[in-house]
Amino acid sequence: MHTHISSARRAESGLVWAAAIGIPILLVAPAIWNGYPLLQWDTGGYLARWYEGYLVPSRSTVFGLYLTFGEGSSFWINLGIQALTTLWILQLTLRVLGMSEPRRLLWIGLVLAVTTALPWLVSMLLTDIFTGLSVLALFLLMLHGGKVSRAEKCALLVLVAFSAATHSATLAVLLGLCCLGLVAWWRLRGRISGAGLLLGWLSLVAGAGMLLAANFALSRELAWTPGGYGVTFGRMLQDGIVAQYLRDHCGREKFKLCPYRNELPATADRFLWGHSMFDTLGRFKGLDDEMKTIVQGSLREYPAWQAKAALAATAKQLAMVATGEGINGWVAHTYGIIERYIPSQTRPMRAAHQQRWELDFTPINYLHVPVALASVLLLAGICAWRWRQRGLDDITLLAATAVFAVLGNAFVCGVISGPHDRYGARLAWVATFALLIAAIKHHSGEDEPASHGRADRNSATPAL
Repeated sequence: MHTHISSARRAESGLVWAAAIGIPILLVAPAIWNGYPLLQWDTGGYLARWYEGYLVPSRSTVFGLYLTFGEGSSFWINLGIQALTTLWILQLTLRVLGMSEPRRLLWIGLVLAVTTALPWLVSMLLTDIFTGLSVLALFLLMLHGGKVSRAEKCALLVLVAFSAATHSATLAVLLGLCCLGLVAWWRLRGRISGAGLLLGWLSLVAGAGMLLAANFALSRELAWTPGGYGVTFGRMLQDGIVAQYLRDHCGREKFKLCPYRNELPATADRFLWGHSMFDTLGRFKGLDDEMKTIVQGSLREYPAWQAKAALAATAKQLAMVATGEGINGWVAHTYGIIERYIPSQTRPMRAAHQQRWELDFTPINYLHVPVALASVLLLAGICAWRWRQRGLDDITLLAATAVFAVLGNAFVCGVISGPHDRYGARLAWVATFALLIAAIKHHSGEDEPASHGRADRNSATPAL
């Protein structure tokens, strides 16, 4: 008997170590193969914040400082932080849902590593990995704070705050979830505690304070990261709204863009980041006020067109989930930043497979795209079915969090920046993770009793 128990404990301990070591390695496997952390065009803009000491559009100083922290390790310490944080969030989510067996963690980690963009996000020096992690961290903080220790609560709060400070779109998604939590609090008095809701909101306030403090420390400006109007202007240009506004107003107003109104590029990327009249007219510094005027004027004058364009952009963004957008050899700006400010890393960076154009995501996306799309669709269906059958139990709330996060992300990114695969891929893995949890719970017979779920839903209704 004792021998059997001892063998079982050794096997369990072996699985714990396999998960603790194997999952982080799987998550950074793309970078290990590459020989260097994966880079993206935006990486250089973040990295330069410490050296240049001024604010630039859409480049968080908080994330820039985080990258600077890992310079001495050729940024491998950043990937280590991202991999271990991902492991922790996966494990903690399973634990609070009563699924803490290391075998399950190991298998779920393996499935996510093979079928989703997760390892590519972890292996990349970009803010995207923190979008999905912060959604799960906010779910744990607001709905399961009673199941985690005080130290874990503090760590979750810091993770959400840091993630919110790294990118305005992530902050917007988290803000939307907090607003939903506030509305649901009246209905789910027994499921969402006031303390959990307060911690969720405090984490966003802390993130905003973190960003303002970092901006002031680096630039001596107590200001938000600039560039919101410029990015939105690009999306409106892509939809043809800017050209129409210029045609309607250039006869009586003198905009710098008026002479170019018939030569505007077809896409926001070509206008903002290619060689266009945007460079000639001074980029963000030279056109910021004009872009703000055009954006605000277009919203007033073409509300129906704007609403239709926003709906179309959101729908298009929901369908764009391919892995690997921007991870190729064409990241000259980032190469230039590293060569200028960290010349010691030029050789290993240039030796990486990415810089030799040896990355092809076409075969990977034959698997990743259908898995991502199916995960979101199935999870939405499961969420609706479970709510009707079981009420708002733990799995239903996890599914709802993931679905609303995907929808919110599609709206924020599609409407403000324009649809890109990168924006969809950074959250699709959360839907796959939630779907795996729901499937395991259902097929293992470990679901909460249906009567308990219905009681939650029915008893919650009068609270409205």
